[in-house]
Amino acid sequence: MNITRRTFLGTTTPAALGAGLSVARSWKTVRAAERGANERIRMGAIGTANRGGQIIEAALAHPEVEFVALCDVQASAMDKWAAALPGQVDRYSDYRKLIERNDIDAVLIATPDHWHALQCVDACHAGKDVYVEKPLSITIAEGRRMIEVARETRRIVQVGLHRRSSPLFFKAEEAVKTGELGKVSVGTAYRISNMFPDGIGKCQPCDPPPDLDWDMWLGPRAMLPYQPNITPYKFRWWKDYSSQIGNWGVHYFDLMRWLTGEEAPAVVTAHGGRYVVDDDRTIPDTMQVTFEFASGWLMVFGQYEASGNNAFPKHGMIELRGTKGAMYVTDRGYEIVPATGGQFQDPQPRIPPVEYKVPGNNQNHTELHMRNFLDCIKSRQRPTCDVEEGHKSTVFAHLANIAMDMRTRIEWDSAAERITNNTEANTMLDYEYRAPWKLG
Repeated sequence: MNITRRTFLGTTTPAALGAGLSVARSWKTVRAAERGANERIRMGAIGTANRGGQIIEAALAHPEVEFVALCDVQASAMDKWAAALPGQVDRYSDYRKLIERNDIDAVLIATPDHWHALQCVDACHAGKDVYVEKPLSITIAEGRRMIEVARETRRIVQVGLHRRSSPLFFKAEEAVKTGELGKVSVGTAYRISNMFPDGIGKCQPCDPPPDLDWDMWLGPRAMLPYQPNITPYKFRWWKDYSSQIGNWGVHYFDLMRWLTGEEAPAVVTAHGGRYVVDDDRTIPDTMQVTFEFASGWLMVFGQYEASGNNAFPKHGMIELRGTKGAMYVTDRGYEIVPATGGQFQDPQPRIPPVEYKVPGNNQNHTELHMRNFLDCIKSRQRPTCDVEEGHKSTVFAHLANIAMDMRTRIEWDSAAERITNNTEANTMLDYEYRAPWKLG
């Protein structure tokens, strides 16, 4: 069963939220002896750098979690956490060795995007529950297979779109769905970062670091010589491994479709290119995509990496523009600015202004999301960002990239998960893995 908005808001009061976050001591002070043996959730983490480290910390904020194994293709990224974690923590360079262990209940996956599907599917088949970082997959076909396997194996799969577990956004959803904005006609969001002039830089192929298994890092993708501006982290600007619209855009797509109750776009168009930044990237430095919905509104996302100015009059992640007012949402609250009548209409404000701020100062969305995952491991209920919800939001990013690469308008049949107006574009819904990798 999916957790409902009313259930979530009814049981997650500000006081309860504060208690949960303060699991209130640092994880470093929670001794294993304080956790009952039957309550422990034994975990392994696959991918320990950057976001991997952040979700390890989010898991350790909850006293029943115990890490017993780590996996990373670069030993130095793993060593930091192996040294910091209490107790015996085993280390692996091949995730298959980790997931075959019978003493692990759940795994955290925070590897580059092109690894998510393989590792999630294999973990489900091995009987593990999974917390997998966004974007869910690197292709639409992978995402669909991840759903199928999660259902076949009856595993809990939480996708790391962590705002799905925050009471703030349930409250914002209620405001939109009860009509406080009127009819929404446009939603907008941006990823802005001025990377001019050098971006991720230019590098020549060279030998990988001694502690990096480069062949394993590439995994199902084609063999390519190592370059220092691919990993760590800079893979986000190489379309074979990720994209910025997948990295950042999927957060905003998820929020806007959740708040408005949408499932999928009907039409997608995209424009942009490598206009300004002179680096080795294989994705645009400037891109704008428009999603059109059958219900009658537009979602617009701009990826601007050659200009650093704010997009909204006030700081905000997303903007929803309705006939009565516009909502600006941040991680700390939201504001509804009244609309006034325009040409030939009554010029008076149509609603009073609204401003809502999260009570307190300690809301950590990732810790809340991890709490929901742990609770669902115990209850076997579907989490707040179940694999199917994560897939629906990730599809937006994939369709945007396909429209950009194909330079074509995409008409999307969400039930069949096919592009109906361009047969060639459907070839980009999946790709052929490099041997010996296969998606189970």
